[in-house]
Amino acid sequence: MKKFLKILVILLVVLAISIGGYAYYLYDSAKNAVSDMHEKVETDKPKPIVAGKEEDLKPISILLLGVDERSGDSGRSDTIISITVNPKDKKMLMFSIPRDTRTDIIGKNKVDKINHAYAFGGTQMAMDTVENFLDTSIDYYVKVNMESFKDIVNAVGGVEVNNPRAFDYEGYSFPAGPQELDGKKALAYSRMRYQDPKGDLGRNDRQRQVITSIIDKGARVSSITKFDNILEILGDNVKTNMTFQEMKDIQKNYKGARHNIESTEIKSSGEMIGGTYYGIVDEAEQERIHTLLNEYLK
Repeated sequence: MKKFLKILVILLVVLAISIGGYAYYLYDSAKNAVSDMHEKVETDKPKPIVAGKEEDLKPISILLLGVDERSGDSGRSDTIISITVNPKDKKMLMFSIPRDTRTDIIGKNKVDKINHAYAFGGTQMAMDTVENFLDTSIDYYVKVNMESFKDIVNAVGGVEVNNPRAFDYEGYSFPAGPQELDGKKALAYSRMRYQDPKGDLGRNDRQRQVITSIIDKGARVSSITKFDNILEILGDNVKTNMTFQEMKDIQKNYKGARHNIESTEIKSSGEMIGGTYYGIVDEAEQERIHTLLNEYLK
């Protein structure tokens, strides 16, 4: 039996990347799965230093895209989450970008909803558009097919959330308060928005709850027996520009940040333009987010 190696390979194989969610996998199998997940994108700057002495480590920024891809349809990135990890201060910033946010679509020469960038030009255009909107470079991305989300939740043994208000959705009842969810319920919990007084913002809050729990559960996993199953889920449904070595280095050097996660939300005002609803983020709010990001990236 080959030696087991601690690596970061559960959806959030990379989502949790920053955070140190990890499982025990056979070295060769894990390496092959990561190879299947790897997908290059063009970036304007070299990747940061994620290995070596602590004083040499650099903060990293990660874009998490949740997409619904179906046959004959490229899909849209309805979940857009920015994750920034500072290894020296051992802290992490996580916030959602509302999918209706009106912004320049980089490479398309038009203004539209930010989630349309993925439909127009895939991961590259989505990443370029988010970088422009945030006025900050992004080092890594993780793209997850949301239909596989439930399988990832089940892989870590379910998630724990604290529901702020009771609601029913897709045949499930979610009482107010703390509760444990399996994969199907977690997917439904993270998708509901029309019954929430906060709309998309409320849904974004619930998505971050689920992701944070996956990160925490992944970090506590000591063994997973269904290697082939989980590796198949990851290889088919997760794409990232992170290499196998970078995953190992980040797991080793950045996992302490998972204990200090700060969340915020981007404030916008709804407006109908040409018969289409958009979320308008004013300059003051964009500057607030940019300043906050810089605090984590310095």
